[in-house]
Amino acid sequence: RAASVFQSHEEDDKKVRRREKNRVAAQRSRKKQTQKADKLHEEYESLEQENTSLKKEIGKLTDEMKHLSEVLKDHEKICPLLHCTMNFVTVPRPDALSSCLPR
Repeated sequence: RAASVFQSHEEDDKKVRRREKNRVAAQRSRKKQTQKADKLHEEYESLEQENTSLKKEIGKLTDEMKHLSEVLKDHEKICPLLHCTMNFVTVPRPDALSSCLPR
């Protein structure tokens, strides 16, 4: 009878130790999971900021492109080189450019 009481007590101790070990492991797992979620959230926030910044840059570059396109279009209307008959000469000559420029 004393042996069975001792064995029962030993089994209870094993159960308690196993439960404690399991509790600690579960706690560690939850902490790791929380840290991972926090890291993902920080990365998300950073990517959102970068995305906003890039969208602003796209807007600025689009505006600049529109402006430069207008400048080019206006320039093409008055550019003497585009309207010069000398542009059709296949061999460039040093005097070709000067003959196209306004005097």
